[in-house]
Amino acid sequence: MTATLWNIDLSHSAVHFTVRHLMVSKVRGAFTKWGGELALDDSDITKSTVNVTIDATSIFTDEPKRDAHLRSADFFETEKFPQLTFKSTKVERDGDDLKVTGELTIRDVTKTVVLAVTDNGRVKDPWGGTRAGFSAHLAISRKDYGLTWNALLEAGGVTVSDKVEISLEIEAIAPAQAAVA
Repeated sequence: MTATLWNIDLSHSAVHFTVRHLMVSKVRGAFTKWGGELALDDSDITKSTVNVTIDATSIFTDEPKRDAHLRSADFFETEKFPQLTFKSTKVERDGDDLKVTGELTIRDVTKTVVLAVTDNGRVKDPWGGTRAGFSAHLAISRKDYGLTWNALLEAGGVTVSDKVEISLEIEAIAPAQAAVA
């Protein structure tokens, strides 16, 4: 069996991130415009691949001034670097879960990362199609990608933590089925 290209159902999928602010709280955000390809080979998961492209300008934290700052040269510099990308290089089983290794590019920096992925299974939807669900997460150092802006706090610590937690929820549709609300 060869890998089959599944469609990512963007209306039931999401890319989120969390970062500490002032060392005492967490700010959550998302990217609202993105897409990708998911090629699944259920008979040999190691032959599966995933590629995701994110529109960096679609960053959304529900605070317009912060979102504008995140688009600026202090962070994503979206006019110069309009996309973030992930391209898998290896998929492997990790017990009941998966490890997906790939190249994550933010701004002009590409680093190898490993996504911890939970395969949430397959299901027949009410329209006769087949859906697959996946939950993935990883943590990165934003400084590794040139996102270095910060301000020191009077009592010690920084305004924005270096560690960024990223999570993806993916619902994919088997090739014969189109997205349905």
